[in-house]
Formats: sequence, C-alpha cells, structure tokens
Amino acid sequence: MSNHVQPQLAEVAKLFLKLGTIGFGGPAVHIAMMEDEVVNRRQWLTKEKFLDLVGATNLIPGPNSTEMAIHIGYIYAGWLGLITAGICFILPAVLLTGSLAWVYVNFGSLPAVAPLLYGIKPAVLAIIISALWRLAKSALQPKGATVMKTRQLLIIAIGCAASVFAGLNEVLAILLGGFLGALWLNLSQNGTNFGWFLGYPVPLLLAQTGANSSAAAPPSVWQLGLVFLKVGAVLFGSGYVLVAFLEGELVGRGWLTQQQLLEAIAIGQFTPGPVLSTATFIGYIIAGWGGAVAATIGIFLPSFGFVAALNPLIPKLRAWKWTGAFLDAVNACAVALMVTATWKLARATFNLQLSITDIDWLAVAIATVATIAAIRFRLSSLWLVLGGAVVGLCLLAF
Repeated sequence: MSNHVQPQLAEVAKLFLKLGTIGFGGPAVHIAMMEDEVVNRRQWLTKEKFLDLVGATNLIPGPNSTEMAIHIGYIYAGWLGLITAGICFILPAVLLTGSLAWVYVNFGSLPAVAPLLYGIKPAVLAIIISALWRLAKSALQPKGATVMKTRQLLIIAIGCAASVFAGLNEVLAILLGGFLGALWLNLSQNGTNFGWFLGYPVPLLLAQTGANSSAAAPPSVWQLGLVFLKVGAVLFGSGYVLVAFLEGELVGRGWLTQQQLLEAIAIGQFTPGPVLSTATFIGYIIAGWGGAVAATIGIFLPSFGFVAALNPLIPKLRAWKWTGAFLDAVNACAVALMVTATWKLARATFNLQLSITDIDWLAVAIATVATIAAIRFRLSSLWLVLGGAVVGLCLLAF
C-alpha cells in the first residue's frame, strides 16, 4: 500500500467509525452529517457531486446512508476506501445490536423487561406508519409526475399489495410490479393502454408461488444468509421496506414471530448507524452468533457490489426512460409492501384478529399518539421509542 493511500484510508476509517457511532436518527440524519463532514469540513467533494451521489443511491437497492458511505470511500480512497468506509460505518451498529440481541435472548422474558416492550411495540408501529406516509407521497407523486402517471403508480401499488395479500412472495411481487409497471408507464406514453394487465387477475393467478406460511424447522446459517442476501439485493425504497420483506420471508416461514420482528425493529431504532443492523439482531435470535454474522453479511453485501459495479453508470440510469419507469414502479410497489406488512403487524400488536372486546386499546392509544407526534411534530424515532418504553413502564409496572 502506498504512503499516499494510507493516510486517506485512515481518514476514511476515522470519519465513518465516528458517524457509525453517533449517527442516531435514520438515513436522512446520516446523510446530513456526511454532507457536513465531507463537503463543508473536509472538502473531499463539492456540494454538486455530493447531491449527485444522493440521487444515485436512490437508483439502486440497499440502504441509502450505507451506500453513501461506500460511494464516498470509493471516490476518496479507491477500492480499499470503498471497503473501509462501508465496514466502519456499519460496524458500531452491528456490534451494539449483536450485544443487545444476546441480552434480549437471555433476559427478554423477565417480567422487568415486559412493560418496556409493551410500550415500545406500538411506538415502533407508529414510526413505520409515519415513514409510510412520507414515502407514499414521494413514490406516488414523483417529481414532474402528471395526474395520469400518479394514477398509474397507484394502480401498480394496489396490484402489488393485492398479490401479496393473496400469497405472492414479496421479492417476486416487487420485481413483477417493477417490470410490468415499466412496460405500462412507457407504452402508455405511446398511446398503448394495457392497464388491465396490472389488475388483480395476474397477481392472483401468480399468488400460488408464494411462500408457505406454516411453521417450519429453524433454518441453517447458510439458509438464513441466503434469505438476507436476496432481500438486500432487492431492497428498494427505504430501510423500512425491510419490515415487509422480513415479515414475508421470516414470519411467513415460521422462523420468527410477529412480536420478535417488532422488537427487532425497535432495537434498530434506538441504536446508531443503519437501520438494517436489525438483521444482526434477527440473525442472532434465529441461529445464534453464526446467524447474526450470516444475516449481517447477507443484508449489506449487495450494497458493496452495486456501488462498485454501477458507480460510473448510475448518473445515466435515471435519464433512460425505461430505467426511470422501472424505478418509479418499484418505489410504488415498495410502498405497497409496507402497507401489507404494517397491517399484519398492527393485527398482532392490537389483537385485531380477535373480537372487538379483545382489542388492546392501550396499545392503540400509544400508537395513535406516537403517530401524531411523528407526522405532525416530526419527533425523532429515538424519542418515540424511549417515550413508548416509559409509557409502557408506567402503565404496567404499577
């Protein structure tokens, strides 16, 4: 390694270890912190170049803030910088989440912890709903979209949601919606209308390929790693779309319960760094430390590959009408997947599958107040989770 590259790698490692350790608040906060550090303080990039990278991360699957770190490391210090930046940004969250997973597995069933989790779960549901609210507006009304295009994207989203409710696997649903949506959006501009092709009949006919929701034997470490690798390779839209994929891939297979999924998401909310470190927590719950390592590598590895392969090409992708239409359709489908997952989590959290007398109205109240706080007052997810824990403790501990 040359003397020129060594100090650059050291700077990259120091910066992204710092950001991974103090980066509370989600991708938007992470990206704002990166902009301050690499544009204003260190001047590694111009503001224009930084904004180009922000746009680029929306065009490929994976967690936006992690991919921004990988892009910056690659531009500033080459291939070793790409690897160093990504690992250093992810590592603090992964280590902390893995430690919390060990605590959860060994102490999570104690009565002293139950009240905290009771309040946290509806607060987490509120965080997902608020993210869904923001993402739905941008996904169904992208910049420059006409009224007709917005209606088309809404139909694509409804078709995707219907297919998932009917049993189609979430990964297949988002890819199918993306390809069919791209065809419809482009051909309709040329006067060809085949919107019926995206209606309910096709998704329902294909629904038979969906995963079996019956309980299954625990997976091997390799099986678990492959599931997270598949999810990481198609995770368009937001880290919160991960919820939908995990609900289908893990809860649907009987490897994880709805309660465990909610609690894993909660861990991801009050730890720093990328939300996808939730994978570490879930991997440990299912298959111990081997599962934690496999899930972590699986969920993040595609991001390194996408950035390395497409960095020179990404600025051109949005300009090509077929690629742009595919991404618009995929974003609409990502919102649809979040809707289906949110509904399933709400049923479990509020006991909606039972009679109205069995509904957990305290949980409904916590979720309602937290949702208003998130959407109307934009309260940080960290404070919402901590607030839910305090409320749960007050309600059930006395």
